Amino acid sequence: MNLLIIRLIIFAVLFYVGLKLYGLYRQRKLDHQVQSNKINRHEGGEMVRCRWCEVHVPEQEALRDQEQWFCSSAHRDRFLQEQQNKDSTP
Repeated sequence: MNLLIIRLIIFAVLFYVGLKLYGLYRQRKLDHQVQSNKINRHEGGEMVRCRWCEVHVPEQEALRDQEQWFCSSAHRDRFLQEQQNKDSTP
């Protein structure tokens, strides 16, 4: 009977230590995923070239109009205005 209680206590201690180690492993894994997500967020994605000034900007920040990329709405408007002027002059 005495030996059974000692074995039960040892099993309980080992089970507790195992749970603690598993919790530490999961926490470390989650911290690593959060850190890698922060790094990926700063990458910005693919770079595209502004049709007007030819500056490269991240695709997420660029404006798209008729399969062409622009860094700002002002450059888009200037480019479209220039295209209209070319089309209207003979």
